[in-house]
Amino acid sequence: MNRTRTNDRFSRTRAGGTGGAGRGGGRVRSSAPSRSGSGGAKHSGGQGRRPGAIPTEFTLPKTITPALPAVAAFTDLDLPGQLLTTLTAEGVSLPFPIQAATLPNTLAGRDVLGRGRTGSGKTLAFGLALLARTAGQRAEPRQPLALVLVPTRELAQQVTDALAPYARSVRVRLTTVVGGLSITRQANALRRGAEVVVATPGRLKDLIDRGDCRLNQVGITVLDEADQMADMGFMPQVTALLDQVRPEGQRMLFSATLDRNVDLLVRRYLTDPVVNSVDPSAGVVTAMEHHVLHVDGADKHAITAEIAAREGRVIMFLDTKHAVDRLTRDLLAVGVRAGALHGGKSQSQRNRTLAQFKTGGVTALVATNVAARGIHVDNLDLVVNVDPPTDPKDYLHRGGRTARAGESGSVVTLVTPNQRRDMARLMAAAGIVPQTAQVRSGGAELHRITGAQAPSGVPVIITAPAPAPAPARRGAASPGRRGRRRSGAAR
Repeated sequence: MNRTRTNDRFSRTRAGGTGGAGRGGGRVRSSAPSRSGSGGAKHSGGQGRRPGAIPTEFTLPKTITPALPAVAAFTDLDLPGQLLTTLTAEGVSLPFPIQAATLPNTLAGRDVLGRGRTGSGKTLAFGLALLARTAGQRAEPRQPLALVLVPTRELAQQVTDALAPYARSVRVRLTTVVGGLSITRQANALRRGAEVVVATPGRLKDLIDRGDCRLNQVGITVLDEADQMADMGFMPQVTALLDQVRPEGQRMLFSATLDRNVDLLVRRYLTDPVVNSVDPSAGVVTAMEHHVLHVDGADKHAITAEIAAREGRVIMFLDTKHAVDRLTRDLLAVGVRAGALHGGKSQSQRNRTLAQFKTGGVTALVATNVAARGIHVDNLDLVVNVDPPTDPKDYLHRGGRTARAGESGSVVTLVTPNQRRDMARLMAAAGIVPQTAQVRSGGAELHRITGAQAPSGVPVIITAPAPAPAPARRGAASPGRRGRRRSGAAR
């Protein structure tokens, strides 16, 4: 088996070619993301806001070269034996539809445009091909061979965690480049050499500007959640970075939705792509139940506390950082092990809160839209929109934190009387027919739908775990080779 495949079979001349870093950067206008990461809402509760519609999808490109057929099993693919062994060790037995459809073509070096809802297995769909085609090569200092661009730090960490065991199995060095963490450490990792870089656009640009990274050897580029990068105003940075990679290289673009914001990337950077769409454009998950609960405004806080006190974990979304902090304090005061997650937290605080939520130290994660993509938690069966979203895409991606990897789950939205009309419009735009009920705190219907129960009333304090003792220095394996094993469930 040739594990260092080339793109000779699908060599191409790309529009835009080897243009400079800034070329075309100003051709797309997009509003900048709000600092809270919450979509720019100003008031908790969402009063007076109109929901938007899902943007119209562009006409998908036609594939000229016929695509290779989908496979039924990973063993049908030309994957290195180490990757097959790791798939088995991670409990990944059969490919998800988007993996079965795209991997034969991405392993052959084809450009791919893939649409799949959040949690559908996109990470391994591009990750296995990227690692198989990079294995056996060695990157020079500051010159990675493959690049994965993602919109958020959380998604970068999730992709890194999901691919780490597979990268170790084929001796591919993987590093993460995101804001909020030490740029010096990231620069040092690039100087030591890394075959694969998982990055957010802004931090990668900073490292390039410092001379700590060059993209001229990148032969495989992945854009994950491309629509969100466009929505967040990153398109100029993304196009500037894509103009620096090898023009004849392979490009893979994956997204939950393929609206017109992504059209520029497809037209300019993908050549004769294989198009795989395994889900409807709205991205609705059939294993997910949708509930709209009509609540009285004066009772909403008590209802929220009872849902948060349920047995099992829950993610609760609010519009603003301040609303998240306030609700978190209130929940802790009544005995709910709650943690706050928003853009105003440092990256170390965000990582710690997520780790506590995944291990059960925190049972109610209270968050802005910063958690709407890029977070995978096994067996999470409930997401609650305490503040209804205003954008159908935000609704779908918030809900995508549950019913992942073939599991089922519920999305509950609390709606006060003055929000009902806007919520009905949003659901119609998202293509969802929810179950609707009038509920009250302490009611049987609220308990049936969400498992709500009265909180204990005993205040709790969530403390940070004590740092692990530093290992004795005995000249053993370097930290880069002592990677802690992580779950491969985020497929």
